[in-house]
Amino acid sequence: MADVDGAVRAGRSIGARLAANRERQRELYGAPLGDRVRRLTLCLDVSQARLARTLGLSPAMLSQLVSARRVKIGDPAVLARLMLLDQRCQGVQAPPPPRVVDALLTDVARARWQWAGARVPAQRAPSAVDALRGVSEPARLAAAAVALGQRFPELAEVLRQAAYRPPA
Repeated sequence: MADVDGAVRAGRSIGARLAANRERQRELYGAPLGDRVRRLTLCLDVSQARLARTLGLSPAMLSQLVSARRVKIGDPAVLARLMLLDQRCQGVQAPPPPRVVDALLTDVARARWQWAGARVPAQRAPSAVDALRGVSEPARLAAAAVALGQRFPELAEVLRQAAYRPPA
């Protein structure tokens, strides 16, 4: 009986620790990482392992973050990629076409984090994609791409790029 009581107490203490870790993630990231990761995997219809590779983490590390066995993302570049992907998926209701998801994940995986105040290369003239991003949020751009898709496929592609690709 003592072994059962000890196991129950240990289970409660582990549960309490995970709950505390999720609360700490909420303080650090605005939501538990499990919630954010689930939203991204559903939004993009990708596995957690593929998401981990895109972010620059091992699948095991992402699993520990999702389950709140670990609290923090230690690498600022990984956090920056997660934030970029989260931003690009804001408001997306259905998974984009696979080729768009592939392009988005490739772009995010290539993104490099820089310290604020680091020397920035010379500014380039804004493209049509940049201009569209300044006019509307990604979800509305994606919806417009769907609406124009059949009749104006070339315009729909520009809208999809603006909705799902990070700025160059």
